[in-house]
Amino acid sequence: MTDLSSGTTQIVSIAKGREDSDPGETAEWLEALDAVVSHVGKERAQYLFDRLSDHALSIGVESARARITPYANTISVERQPPYPGNLDIEERLAAVLRWNALAMVVRANRAYGELGGHIASYASAADLFEVGFNHFFRASGEDGQTGGDLVYFQPHSSPGVYARAFLEGFLDEAHLRHYRREIAGPGLCSYPHPWLMPDFWQFPTGSMGIGPINSIYQARFMRYLQNRGLQKTDGRKVWGFFGDGEMDEPESIGALSLAAREQLDNLVFVINCNLQRLDGPVRSNGRIVDELEAQFTGAGWNVIKVLWGSDWDALFARDRSGALLRAFAHTVDGQFQTFSANDGRYNRERFFGQNAELAALAAHLSDEDIDRLRRGGHDVRKLHAAYAAALAHKGRPTVILAKTMKGFGMGAGGQGRMTTHQQKKLDFDDLKAFRDRFRLPLSDADVEHLEFYRPAADSPEMRYLHERRAALGGYLPRRRKAASESLAVPPLATWAQFALEANGKEMSTTMAIVRMLGSLLKDASIGPRVVPVVADEARTFGMANMFRQVGIYSPLGQLYEPEDLGSMLYYREDTRGQILEEGISEAGAMSSWIAAATSYSVHDLPMLPFYIYYSMFGFQRIGDIIWAAADQRSRGFLIGATAGKTTLGGEGLQHQDGSSHLAASTIPNCRAYDPAFAYEVAAIVDEGMREMVERQHDVFYYMTVMNENYAQPSAPGALDATLREGILKGMYRLSGSEAAQVQLLGSGAILGEAIAAQMLLKEDWNVEAAVWSVTSFTELHRDGAASERSERLGEAAAAPFVTTALEGSRGPVIAATDYARAVPELIRAYVPRRYVTLGTDGFGRSDTRQSLREFFEVDRRSIVLAALKALADEGAIDAQVVGLARERYGKGQVQAGAPWQR
Repeated sequence: MTDLSSGTTQIVSIAKGREDSDPGETAEWLEALDAVVSHVGKERAQYLFDRLSDHALSIGVESARARITPYANTISVERQPPYPGNLDIEERLAAVLRWNALAMVVRANRAYGELGGHIASYASAADLFEVGFNHFFRASGEDGQTGGDLVYFQPHSSPGVYARAFLEGFLDEAHLRHYRREIAGPGLCSYPHPWLMPDFWQFPTGSMGIGPINSIYQARFMRYLQNRGLQKTDGRKVWGFFGDGEMDEPESIGALSLAAREQLDNLVFVINCNLQRLDGPVRSNGRIVDELEAQFTGAGWNVIKVLWGSDWDALFARDRSGALLRAFAHTVDGQFQTFSANDGRYNRERFFGQNAELAALAAHLSDEDIDRLRRGGHDVRKLHAAYAAALAHKGRPTVILAKTMKGFGMGAGGQGRMTTHQQKKLDFDDLKAFRDRFRLPLSDADVEHLEFYRPAADSPEMRYLHERRAALGGYLPRRRKAASESLAVPPLATWAQFALEANGKEMSTTMAIVRMLGSLLKDASIGPRVVPVVADEARTFGMANMFRQVGIYSPLGQLYEPEDLGSMLYYREDTRGQILEEGISEAGAMSSWIAAATSYSVHDLPMLPFYIYYSMFGFQRIGDIIWAAADQRSRGFLIGATAGKTTLGGEGLQHQDGSSHLAASTIPNCRAYDPAFAYEVAAIVDEGMREMVERQHDVFYYMTVMNENYAQPSAPGALDATLREGILKGMYRLSGSEAAQVQLLGSGAILGEAIAAQMLLKEDWNVEAAVWSVTSFTELHRDGAASERSERLGEAAAAPFVTTALEGSRGPVIAATDYARAVPELIRAYVPRRYVTLGTDGFGRSDTRQSLREFFEVDRRSIVLAALKALADEGAIDAQVVGLARERYGKGQVQAGAPWQR
């Protein structure tokens, strides 16, 4: 490990316990470097240092030096610009915000102990936010809804953002009194939730790790819009405020290299390094700041550390021997937390009392002076210098590592304590101490009753607050609910006629959706707004023709000659490319999709993203990010390709999807469909586009498509209104008459087996069956539940669509799907007769499609057997027929255990 002091450069080598065998020679080298800095400058010294390092590596000399700088502020006092604001007024404003945030949480938990909330997080982050609000966060226009900076707020600090909105006049006391009580009254949600506060929060960050990765891809999408000539986004910044503990999440760090690789200097992370997560120190036996610096530096980011406040400047200036930095180098975060939780007297003895050099540095300070030595994250001058440097930096994203105290200002009972994160209440003495520390104009009665405080409208504080926001273009956060424009959807026949008149041509529904997408890209109106997104395997999904058609987005263009340049479908990267090809990162691809799917609100620019992926790698792998997309009111298409558990035969267990539709059914604004035919796909895409970009409804569509080629029929009745209604509501009769003895419901990949079962029932058993195509068990379930609720409450309501559709038919109803039985079970309550479900429960296997369907008992013979058994149970046929069917179809020798038990 290497530590460099301020003043005279010194190196303290403790790497691998080695001693300096020749101190004199070492001193000569160091003096030589000092001389270069003094006479030529740091740039020349840096050049020589880098050349020497490269040469050392070339001859096999490895460095034991960690990729970290001294435990000090990156920006020296000499480089620190003058502070442009009114420090006194800003301090008074910050005090008011701290109080109102604290009062909001304590008041809620005094009345309802179950509500929870967080005091300590905002107490540590208040100055990080306020420097941004007062000097950096730019909005646009009088409402500040588009065109300005984008800010991802640390979720546990949301009370502080509410407190500011209260001073701004956007929220009133009734809102603050209903913190975390949203059902009765004008409530405030726990964390940033655009679904719950659609005119306020822009980005949901309540699930740890999602904010960081989303913010990176949002910054990247802004460059995408700029490079494609769709919107000027230069000058706008994405700010992400995250916790040091949050950086343990894989999503938090998973896209750091992308941000550096694409030179996203429009992105600034501010990491609140209060050294403490929920239960204790983030790195009790190490230093999280060092770890994050090495991580971000290695990923290619510009790193700025803000560790020590201005009160430390004089100590560093007096420290000619590097005693402070040596002490910091040997102090782990667990000990730093102990120091922060104790007073000046303790720190004089335990920190400055470590040796004579440290004791001498602090000899002139009183215990109170030592107690007032602040960490850098609580010094607005240090933070302003860091933010200004981040904005000025070009070519790389910047991370600011700001060291703070968890629970700053909460007194001995809260500041730096292990239990601080869970603290929801403060007693009267602690509240008064908080008031006194921040010099708030509150009486004891105000404190006791947790009265909210807003300075008079004409006070210097309020005038300053509004003036600063006016200078920066408006108020943040604010969210635009709808785009100023809607997009015109082209007539279906112009991009999907091949699907409406397929005439038995063989193709997969995966190929059908890709062909439709290619046609939509050619449309002069909506084409430029279409954003194809793929994690990888675009060629697997048949998208290679799009490489040449619209290109793959790359901010650098194509700096190489692709190996397949001579082919028709060569891999073409372009600065104006339209496809977002994200490599093997479903989380990254979904984050790109969210950026495009929310562009109507964030940028007032409606876009239409299609993210195509292996369906198993969606809701199961990145379900939390999909929930964040729902919260953010995303609009777009998620295409689960190679769907179901039996269509991707040879890939086996981890690639086969039997559950995504079950997961999709739990997300209220997700329209989930499992079509079997190309014309069904076309009808769903057409309606989805009209609902999302014409009518501007806050929904998104999930559609599963298959890689199995089979004959595609033309749309019956040229997709008339009745057929279209059935497809969109979830089911329609495909074949067979009302007089049929049994009703077969098939979904997606298994519809073909239901059609074959219809033929077997007629040929082998003289049983007439009708076949129904079920495009969405989820939509049928929601329709039924809504009808059921209305009836329960005495409201006029139509019968469930399932019930109405089946009421003219007769006989038992058999449903078969390529998903878990729980999916068709969603509609059991609304099926008016005996109902039997078949599904693919259990672990997947590698085999042929037909063998897999036989194994999971969703093949045609299993459907026939289920139909005959149901008919026999109702007395419609002789029970002996079922035994004959078992023998004929080889179902008499049943394997031990059901498929889901094997």
